[in-house]
Amino acid sequence: MTDLDRTFSVAPMMDWTTRDYRAFARTLTRRTLLYTEMVTTGAILRGSPRERFLGYDDVEHPLALQLGGSDAGALAECAAIAEAWGYDEVNLNVGCPSDRVQNNLIGACLMAHPEKVAAAVAAMREAVSIPVTVKCRIGIDDQDEDADLAHFIERVADAGCEVFTVHARKAWLEGLSPKENRDVPPLNYGRVHRLKQQRPDLHIGINGGIKTLDECQAQLEHVDSVMVGREAYQNPWLLADVDRRLYGEDAPAADRHAAAEAFRPYIARRLEQGAKLNHMTRHLLGLFQGCPGGRKFRRHLSEHAHREGAGMAVFDDALGLVPRPQDTSLAG
Repeated sequence: MTDLDRTFSVAPMMDWTTRDYRAFARTLTRRTLLYTEMVTTGAILRGSPRERFLGYDDVEHPLALQLGGSDAGALAECAAIAEAWGYDEVNLNVGCPSDRVQNNLIGACLMAHPEKVAAAVAAMREAVSIPVTVKCRIGIDDQDEDADLAHFIERVADAGCEVFTVHARKAWLEGLSPKENRDVPPLNYGRVHRLKQQRPDLHIGINGGIKTLDECQAQLEHVDSVMVGREAYQNPWLLADVDRRLYGEDAPAADRHAAAEAFRPYIARRLEQGAKLNHMTRHLLGLFQGCPGGRKFRRHLSEHAHREGAGMAVFDDALGLVPRPQDTSLAG
């Protein structure tokens, strides 16, 4: 198995962890393991062009593709395609509570079908040499968080899965919306910690409600890795200290302006390829959160980046509204 350092990762998030967000994240952190949005097997096998679902920039490595599906054959085929495209890992989604995916036996509902997940993992591992991993919940609906989770992990591990990232909340498929499932079910970090104690042979990562690097370091006393979701997107500057705090290495960007400017060449290249400016800049709206001029930066991009023909000048004008660290004359 390829040895990836999973100490810290950004969770796969629909509509958020796009290729543009991931390229931007690399201006803040070199070491973080990045995940794609969940991509269904049907989109890969029947969608066209495939670049739409699998395309990425080389700077994004280390990079994992998260797959949504339940058919072992289709998942194995997609895993092989992912490896051919150069992905460093393929991850099976067993945690998404969306109604849309439930109807196709994708995501969290698979927690009730450990045999099916095991069969999928076995087929995927047979098809590729890159790691095959699973992201799951501690349970769904009325499942027992101890016995049922232990059985799920045991069965899937027996099929060869060595890496599990566990969202430390149940998913309630009946009665809660996908949004509510991110907040309403109580967090049970202790259950994930006990899982690691019970299965020291497995790599156990934790996800759910983690917002600071202090919290990450505290979790790493109990588990092998930490995955952060919404906070890493809404407050991207969090990522700027990951390399120093968790890996003992220098950060790529000295300050927020440097990160934004490091992203300029990528924006210019994507604009030349026909991408829309707002598809890229929407991921930067939280970059200057809490900084003088941060609201002006956000407002300018929100009001102008979506317009027809919007180009680099819109981005540069927005950046000019934020004082550099040594210049407070523009504050306000």
